Amino acid sequence: MTFRCAVLDDFQGVATTLADWAPPAGRVEVVTFTEHFGSEDELAAALADFDCAVTLRERVPFPASLLDRLPRLRLLVASGMRNSVIDYTAAKANGVTVCGTESLSTPPVELTWALLLGLARGLVQESTALREGGPWQSTVGADLHGRRLGLLGLGKIGSLVARVGLAFGMEVSAWSQNLTQERADEVGVRRAASKEELLAGSDFISVHLALSDRTRGLLGPAELALLKPTAYLVNTSRAAIVDQEALLAALREGRIAGAGVDVFDVEPLPADHPMRTAPRLLATPHLGYVSRANYERYYGQAVEDIQAYLEGAPVRVLG
Repeated sequence: MTFRCAVLDDFQGVATTLADWAPPAGRVEVVTFTEHFGSEDELAAALADFDCAVTLRERVPFPASLLDRLPRLRLLVASGMRNSVIDYTAAKANGVTVCGTESLSTPPVELTWALLLGLARGLVQESTALREGGPWQSTVGADLHGRRLGLLGLGKIGSLVARVGLAFGMEVSAWSQNLTQERADEVGVRRAASKEELLAGSDFISVHLALSDRTRGLLGPAELALLKPTAYLVNTSRAAIVDQEALLAALREGRIAGAGVDVFDVEPLPADHPMRTAPRLLATPHLGYVSRANYERYYGQAVEDIQAYLEGAPVRVLG
């Protein structure tokens, strides 16, 4: 029987062109899905006749209830080396091997700065006005040089964001629950005494934390109330770290200057989701990881994972 592989959420239709699928060719039938399956019933029906599924990021949950409905599934390949929406225990119980792929740190760093710069200089408003015959210059840009950039998280991505901020001449501070003075010194930034101090004293705040029980809802109404009315918040990490309703309220009421958001509580965003029309918001459809180099690595290593599994020696096994 042919080993059938489903590639989920191939929105751009590039999964089979940005990787060399020749190694398993002849043994594997690859089917790509460009539409998103929004419910477990849709996903169960779509994957019923597949031995393998390749899934991007954490957009598609694989809980026990779904895995129990996929008796043919034997291999699940996830982009990244951690995935909070896969039930590893249920996968093992159902005989499903879960493998990961490595990712690059630079694409989300670059998007973070695209959002931050776009907010600071009103790029969307000014570009739209120019194209539509609107007013010539309607915004006054926020300066970066000499201003404070506050980073929640100083890991691989946060430290790279910090170095760009330093190159712009910004004062860079960082905080996380596990951040040490040694790590802050290594990156060349100031270690904030507390989360509250970082939020209250920063002109730009950027989130670079992994989602966990400790970070879920880390920025709620009380924390967002600490931000200056001239401050900007950028989140390219995980939506659940920032209370979505509290952020929407802060934007609508003008309590912060703006926000740049690449991650959402529901993805893709429903057409009527309030994030689509929120004022002072520069939003992108989870593009942080979407770059040619990252996709080449994701899909290239997905092919490697499938080939290794078929040869009886799985690699990059998760869980």
